[in-house]
Amino acid sequence: MRLLLVEDEPLLVAQLKAALEKSGYVVDTATDGLDAEHLGMTEPYDLVVLDLGLPGRDGLSVLRSWRGADRTMPVLILTARDNWHDKVAGIDAGADDYLTKPFHQEELEARVRALLRRAGGHASADIRCGPLVLDTRQSRVLLDDVPLDLTSHEYRVLAYLLMHQDEVVSRSQLVEHIYAQDFDRDSNTIEVFIARLRRKIPPNLIQTVRGLGYRLSASPQC
Repeated sequence: MRLLLVEDEPLLVAQLKAALEKSGYVVDTATDGLDAEHLGMTEPYDLVVLDLGLPGRDGLSVLRSWRGADRTMPVLILTARDNWHDKVAGIDAGADDYLTKPFHQEELEARVRALLRRAGGHASADIRCGPLVLDTRQSRVLLDDVPLDLTSHEYRVLAYLLMHQDEVVSRSQLVEHIYAQDFDRDSNTIEVFIARLRRKIPPNLIQTVRGLGYRLSASPQC
């Protein structure tokens, strides 16, 4: 999952980015409203963590601009404003959740997980596909209840496929969601990661859909 973190406090940016990356997410950052608006318009983020008090352009204006352009990624608002009027304004502008500063990092991560599950149509923290289980709380994948030994990129590919199981996912889509914006992206590496994953899980779970991409499914008919 690829996230955009929009926050202008350098220490908080560093802390949250490190924690989210440790949990397996790819994290891009923006420190002002103008950069945030541009990134949210042009990059396929799975979720945005958005501070309201930003230089350049405030977070509510940025959010309204995204929603006006039909950008539908979940948005979790961060703000030091704790009165109910501001919360209502944020929700009405298109926010999916609201977290008031100061907050516990664990709570933010739990809200991120919940929003991502909801966006993917999953109710449980454990996402299952046959013998595979994506444990979103521990950022790990289990095969027959045994944790798999995965590299960070293998985990990101497999987790994305699990979140979108039974859907055809293109190589370009995987590239866009497992690499940060400033990473030197190469779609050919996706084939390498898929080949490695097939050696670690039942190979028939990841199906190649010729000319389109890959599909993770417990049903060979899908």
